[in-house]
Amino acid sequence: MVLYKTTLRTPRLVLRPFSRADADMVAELAGDALIADTTLNIPHPYLPEMAVKWINSQPKKLAANTEQHFAVTEKDSGYLLGACGLVFCFSHQRAELGYWIGRPYWNQGYATEALQALVRYAFLDLNLHRLQAYYLTRNPASGRVMAKAGFKHEGSFPKHLLKNGVFEDVEYCGLLRNDYLLFR
Repeated sequence: MVLYKTTLRTPRLVLRPFSRADADMVAELAGDALIADTTLNIPHPYLPEMAVKWINSQPKKLAANTEQHFAVTEKDSGYLLGACGLVFCFSHQRAELGYWIGRPYWNQGYATEALQALVRYAFLDLNLHRLQAYYLTRNPASGRVMAKAGFKHEGSFPKHLLKNGVFEDVEYCGLLRNDYLLFR
């Protein structure tokens, strides 16, 4: 499988590859303490140079077919709202999906719309068999977004991940290609 820089479009969003010009806004949005608090891999504080390093790592990960991340942007304005992406395991035709949306854009349906586009891309363009995702139990809003994108709850894992020195309870969700095709 060879991945390509791709742009995905929805009625309100454009999901596109990140550029270096996005670094300051990534740092500002992802640097919000509430974003860092409910994601495993975003530290706080999140400095602009950290965003530059992460953005610069994306082409290599794409070329290696290990990860593909998208800037979630508003279609009309081009404003960066957040990020979503896939971490691949092509040998098993699956990927782990992740996302975050900046706090000023919460409760507007952007996360659901972005995930629905990412799911469609994963199953219809990449022909993956399975998608999986997880969220911290104390962040049920993330679980509701996943459910709206078609994911089914598959299990609870008490004290499964260590975040900032505290073991966190985690909920795992999954979606199979056949289920997606039946119910889309």
